[in-house]
Amino acid sequence: MIVPPFPVSNLQLKRAYESAAAGDGLRILVDRLWPRRLRKQDAALDDWMKEIAPSTELRKWFGHDSERWPDFRRRYRAELRQHERQIDHIRQLARTRRVTLVYSAHDETRNNAVVLKEVLLGKTGVNR
Repeated sequence: MIVPPFPVSNLQLKRAYESAAAGDGLRILVDRLWPRRLRKQDAALDDWMKEIAPSTELRKWFGHDSERWPDFRRRYRAELRQHERQIDHIRQLARTRRVTLVYSAHDETRNNAVVLKEVLLGKTGVNR
């Protein structure tokens, strides 16, 4: 069993269209594109880390096609290997406070934030 580098309860996912809450802690948008129809003042974000989002090519290829999900996960994890510094930064933040990864996808179980959370928790290592 892999032990996460921080309390699991310190990392959560939330859709960008859900209202921000006091319990969200630090809110980080992890999409490359700004969420449609969302005003910046309504997003209540602390950071926008678009560099760790899937590449434009991968995002377009996936197209939220559930049949492509396993390959998307594998390919996105491979892309995340190039962003170890940002991954480590989020892990450092989550050691001492709650971090909410904010995403805009409709599918709450098959999106880039889910894969990023898995990597952050060590469930699927960046090096795998």
